[in-house]
Amino acid sequence: MLPIVIEFVFLAMQQQTAERSQLVRQRIKLVIGGSVGNLVEWYDWYTYSVFALYFSGAFFPDDNETVRLLNTAGIFAIGFLMRPIGGWIMGAYADRKGRKAALTLSVVLMSIGSLIITGIPGYRTIGIAAPIVLVLARMLQGLSIGGEYGTAATYLSEIAPKKHRGFYSSFQYVTTTMGQLIALLILLIMQRYWLTSKQITDWGWRIPFGLGAVLAVSALYLRRSLAETDSFKKERVVESKRGAFKELLKYPKELWIIIGFTIGTTVAFYTFTTYIQKYLVNTAGFSKDQSTIITIIVLLVFMLVHPLSGLISDKIGRKRVMIIYGIVSSITTVPIMMALGKTHNVWIATLLIIAALVILSLCTSISAIIKAELFPVNIRSLGVSLPYALTVAIFGGTAETLALKFKLMGHANWFYWYVAACSVISLVTSLCIGDIDNNSKLDKDLK
Repeated sequence: MLPIVIEFVFLAMQQQTAERSQLVRQRIKLVIGGSVGNLVEWYDWYTYSVFALYFSGAFFPDDNETVRLLNTAGIFAIGFLMRPIGGWIMGAYADRKGRKAALTLSVVLMSIGSLIITGIPGYRTIGIAAPIVLVLARMLQGLSIGGEYGTAATYLSEIAPKKHRGFYSSFQYVTTTMGQLIALLILLIMQRYWLTSKQITDWGWRIPFGLGAVLAVSALYLRRSLAETDSFKKERVVESKRGAFKELLKYPKELWIIIGFTIGTTVAFYTFTTYIQKYLVNTAGFSKDQSTIITIIVLLVFMLVHPLSGLISDKIGRKRVMIIYGIVSSITTVPIMMALGKTHNVWIATLLIIAALVILSLCTSISAIIKAELFPVNIRSLGVSLPYALTVAIFGGTAETLALKFKLMGHANWFYWYVAACSVISLVTSLCIGDIDNNSKLDKDLK
């Protein structure tokens, strides 16, 4: 509901005409329609990570908690490996059949995956078949989420007015974070007011997966009522060039820009939003309840600062914001992670993670628009989805596994330097990128 509040404040301050007010209301409806589906999809995706501390034993019976988490993280990574395939298939589908059609299909695939996980018997009931079915369900969800990001990013970018593209783009991660936040809130309610830790471990972890499948029905309804973007409807390129991989290969520089920019973003994102919950328990020594509360607080702040970061990029330029993020993130990542590993104070840990995520928001708030501006409309969704999903699979999907392996080796601090090094790569990419603020291919869509 945040975009509604902000847009109507702008309306009141600027005393818009009735015609302009109607246009803004239409855009608000489009943003909500595109974002709510994104929220549900990412809720389903993150529920796996949020509840991994509880259901890992059901599929991987082992006395060593780090080993169980490592096995569960491995399946998390397998889901990521499917994302490039999903990015390719769903991205091409969005460029050929429309953004609306691809967004609707991605919700259906995600809900099926969640429904499967809800009903999988444990290892003690069906043996090795349990983790195998879990892998298959995560592969299906990986296909879905691989196309979700690029298509949703394309949709939000194409409906955004030129002067507020950073602001509109920011809601990609507002809803992404909100999905994870809802998953955490459900866990907190179950921990504090509903079930014991044993009950959650035995069977309670299935509830949020089932809820995700049900929520997808409402998201499906909203997405089916979405209007197609003008950019797609007015594109006159021949059918064979829509979503064609050979057309994408005509933009090698743009592909490398997305890869370099995404490396630092995705490693930092999955470190401070997904792995951090386990890090607080497994390394810093906090309880599961404390870890949940800390993660909820920091994600709430992270979600709320995105529109502000997007507005800042609209004022000072996206390239400048990218460079600021790269410099600050490269310098601060290692000190923040080292301090987190040593503190036993809940509020100090909370403030440290908030600092890391506020820095990260400078980048994630404009991530969608930066990628979408690089490609023409006939391959835009594919151009955003495929290189992004490939990079996330290689670097984001393996971040948690790598961190746990370093810990088993007795060198947890090596991972801190790895995250910082990835930020340096994004910084170098940002310094090499052209004038993206004044040379956007989005400006050419309707000419």
